[in-house]
Amino acid sequence: MAGTQDMFDAIVMADERFHGEGYQEGYEEGSGLGLIEGRQHGTFHGAKIGSEIGCYQGFAFAWRCLLHSCATEKDSKKMKVLESLIGMIQKFPYDDPTYDKLHEDLDRIRGKFKQLCSLLNVQPDFKISAEGSGLAF
Repeated sequence: MAGTQDMFDAIVMADERFHGEGYQEGYEEGSGLGLIEGRQHGTFHGAKIGSEIGCYQGFAFAWRCLLHSCATEKDSKKMKVLESLIGMIQKFPYDDPTYDKLHEDLDRIRGKFKQLCSLLNVQPDFKISAEGSGLAF
């Protein structure tokens, strides 16, 4: 009778055992796929931010060269804002994805860029597409 009882318990408990094993297998597989998907997502968004910051930096360097060649008294405010933008870009933590104020700093850079564009009287159009990114005027 003891052998029959053990066999009966094995049959009754099979559902619970298989449920636990299935859960563990699914958890392990999901964790692995989650890491892969997270890396892809991070790489994509990191590249977008890097491209945007790179366009701002190229824009700022080009205008610094243009304003230095014909600097007048009325361009001093433009130069001050321009140098502030370049400083913010250079301090941006490119290599620290865990930086807790990353988005705040990015928003400040965007605001400073818009301020500079207003002072320079240019209308930027920053776009990221499958072919690449660009800044048009």
